[in-house]
Amino acid sequence: MRISELGERSEVPVPTIKLYLREGLLFRGKRTARNQAEYSEEHVRRLHLIRALTEVGGLSLNAVRNVLGAIDDKRVPLIDMLGVAHFALGPTPDGSPPSVEQVKALTEVDGFLTGLKWMVDPDAPARKSLAQALVTLRRLGQDVDVQAFLPYAHVADQLARQEVSSIDPTKQRGQVVEDIVLGTIVFEAALVALRRLAEEHHAATRFERRGERSRKPASLNRTPR
Repeated sequence: MRISELGERSEVPVPTIKLYLREGLLFRGKRTARNQAEYSEEHVRRLHLIRALTEVGGLSLNAVRNVLGAIDDKRVPLIDMLGVAHFALGPTPDGSPPSVEQVKALTEVDGFLTGLKWMVDPDAPARKSLAQALVTLRRLGQDVDVQAFLPYAHVADQLARQEVSSIDPTKQRGQVVEDIVLGTIVFEAALVALRRLAEEHHAATRFERRGERSRKPASLNRTPR
């Protein structure tokens, strides 16, 4: 297919496709003339992957390049692909030394993870994110310790076990890697969205005035187009 058809099939504008080609995110098509090339279904699939990483995962093009490079590098073990996705999601280290309260929170988080018997990379960005969440709560006057995260850890453990067990290692490597990366990024976005929706629902139920509905069911909130 020509690049115009590739744009139609993938629903990615042609200028954006050309940008991905220049950035090395999308591999070149088979050249058929000086200024023409043919593209395949693999290009459509790759564009869908890039869109998932940028639009759902919110990754920068540089982060996407790192993820795609790991996907294409067959020397990268499958277990390491999860780390690649996690590091791409951030947070990105800013190079500044941690404060005293951040160091204290990191120590508490490490003890918490040890108690859960979770095997994690000591440099995992999520470890620092959890510590920063604890620091932020305390700065806002909340008298909490790391055990406040225990209910969330139990739910996360069940979800993660289900997600990882659903990965089929007998598939071709490229498909397995994509399942790992997309599972991490897309389902994380879905989890955040569902938690917000559930919280809105329960808040509306608890805080509504007696005998008065403060929220309509989602299907009734808007007139169908």
